[in-house]
Amino acid sequence: MIITDVACVEYTGHVVHEGPIFADRLRRPTDCYPELRSVPAQRFAEVAEDTYEVRSVFLHIETDSGLRGSTAQLSLEQAAIVMNVLRPLLLGRDPLAVERLWDVLYRSAIHGRAGAGMTALSAVDCALWDIRGQAFEVPAHVLLGGPTRTDVEVYVSTLGDSLEPAVVARRTSDLVAEGVRASKWFPRWGPEDGREGIDRIVELVGTVRDAGGPGMEIMLDAWSGWDVPFTLEVATATRDLGLSWIEEPLLADLTEGYRSLRRRLPDGVRIVGGEHDYTRWGYQRLLGEDVLDLYQPDPHWAGGISELTKIAALVSAAGAQLIPHGQSMQCNAALTFAAAPTLIPRMEYLVRLMPIYQHFLAEPITPERGRVAVPSTPGLGMSLAEENIVDARPVGAL
Repeated sequence: MIITDVACVEYTGHVVHEGPIFADRLRRPTDCYPELRSVPAQRFAEVAEDTYEVRSVFLHIETDSGLRGSTAQLSLEQAAIVMNVLRPLLLGRDPLAVERLWDVLYRSAIHGRAGAGMTALSAVDCALWDIRGQAFEVPAHVLLGGPTRTDVEVYVSTLGDSLEPAVVARRTSDLVAEGVRASKWFPRWGPEDGREGIDRIVELVGTVRDAGGPGMEIMLDAWSGWDVPFTLEVATATRDLGLSWIEEPLLADLTEGYRSLRRRLPDGVRIVGGEHDYTRWGYQRLLGEDVLDLYQPDPHWAGGISELTKIAALVSAAGAQLIPHGQSMQCNAALTFAAAPTLIPRMEYLVRLMPIYQHFLAEPITPERGRVAVPSTPGLGMSLAEENIVDARPVGAL
C-alpha cells in the first residue's frame, strides 16, 4: 500500500443552535492591552433563525488500496504547510510505516519542531493512524494496546458559555442531571481587573459550587492570561470553595513563575497545563522543571498520536498523570483507551465546541451520563456525514 494523494478540504455546513454558538469570548493573553480586550467572541454567520454556518478543514490521505485516512480541525496555516511542505515527502510512501514517516517529516522541517510546523506534522500522523486502524480492521486504540476499559469519565469544559450567574447555575444544574461530576470554566477577568476581577471569579466558582453541590469538581482555565500575584489571590479567595485546579495561569515559557506558584499555592489547588508544549523533547524539559501537577498534551498539536505515546511514557515514568487536551475526541479516545486509568483518568469534552468540531463526522463521540464508551469503529472513525456538507473546497495548495 502506498500514499497516492494528500489533500486539505474545507467543508461548510449548517448547525442548528439556540442562540449564538459562542455566548462569551475566551480571555486571551493579549487582554493586558485595553484595545485588545474589546475583541468580540468568535462569531458564526447566521444563515437562518438559530442556524449557523460552520467550517472545518480536513486532511485526507488517499492510498492505492482505497483506504483514506483523515483528521479534522486544521487551521489554514496548517493546511498550507501540509500541502506545500509535507505532501511531497508523503506521496508514494507506505502509510503504515508511521514511525519512519514521522521521523522523515520531523527531520525535513528544521524550523518546524514546534508551533505551526509541528501541528501540521501532527495532523498527518493522526490521519496515518486512521489508515492504520482501517488496514487492520480495528479501532486505533487496539493497535496501541487497548482497550484498558469499557468507558471513561469526562470532565466538561464550558468554553464559550455565558458567565452570567443565572446562566452558570443553569448550566451546572443541567450537567449534574446528565451525570457529569467535573466542569471547567473560563473566567474573563484578569490582573487588570484588580479586586473586582477576584470577586467575579469567586462569584463564578461559588455559583458552580452552589448549583453543583459538594460532588462537583471545579476547574478554572486562565488560558495563559494571569500573573503570579493574581493567581495566588484567586487560589486564596476560593480556598473554601474546593477549587480543584487552575489551568495555564501563566504563559508557557514562565518557568520561574510556575515554580513560584507551586511553592506558594494553598494546599489542594493544583496547577495544570502543557497543551502548548510539543514533542517528547519539550515534555522531557517540562517534566524536568516539575512545575505542573497534571499534563495536557494535545495530539493535534504536540506531534500526533505517535508522539503522544512517547510523551505518555515519559509522564508515566515520572509518576504523573495526563489528560489529553480536548481538540479531538477521536485521537484522545484512541490514546485514553490504550492507557492505564492511573495514567489517563479522564477525557475532556468541550460542551459547545465538540458538536461543531464533529458536525461533519458520521460517528461523533458523545458522552452519555458523563462517560464515553470505548469506540468500535476501525481507525479513528473519521468517515464523513455527507448529508451535513453544504459546500467543499480544496485549500492549502499554492
